Amino acid sequence: MAKAVKILLAGEGGQGVQSVAEIIAEAANEEGREALYIPNFGVEQRGGVSIAYLQIGDEPIGAPKFQTGDIVIALSDRAVHRTRQYVGPQTLFVYDSSIEGVEDALPTQAKKILPIPAIEVSKNELHPRVFNIVIMGAVIKATGVISVEEAKKAIEKKLGYKFEKNPKLRELNFRALERGMELVAQAI
Repeated sequence: MAKAVKILLAGEGGQGVQSVAEIIAEAANEEGREALYIPNFGVEQRGGVSIAYLQIGDEPIGAPKFQTGDIVIALSDRAVHRTRQYVGPQTLFVYDSSIEGVEDALPTQAKKILPIPAIEVSKNELHPRVFNIVIMGAVIKATGVISVEEAKKAIEKKLGYKFEKNPKLRELNFRALERGMELVAQAI
């Protein structure tokens, strides 16, 4: 019996962390796994840090929130500061390498810290709109909680109506997923 993998995603409102968590949870459910996702928003009405708690395992999951993540992903400087408390000695901490001025805020107790250029890749190679899918690929590669095939099916289910109007978006999203996986593979 493997314990649930605890994933925490945090970023600014509009970066898509909630969408990523929802799609991964959906994919895990489709694979017959237990998945529990709960969104958490800052007290600010606009511009607050958005946090998604996601757990995936093979046994029922009891509590929606947790104290220490197996992987913590921070997508903004404020998210780096907000998520340090969820990092333990076994935590993989991933953040976007374009975030400046956080060197002193990075969690020193993490098992490993991985800076990845997700924003740069999405802007320069793909499209800024698929930034969150790049992050999704990073989560999948780092955790192995779902298969790439099931991730693509879940993306199709979530965004299929957009793909029908513009089929190029499907390829763009799938390429973003693969690039996210590559970024983590290169960083590990």
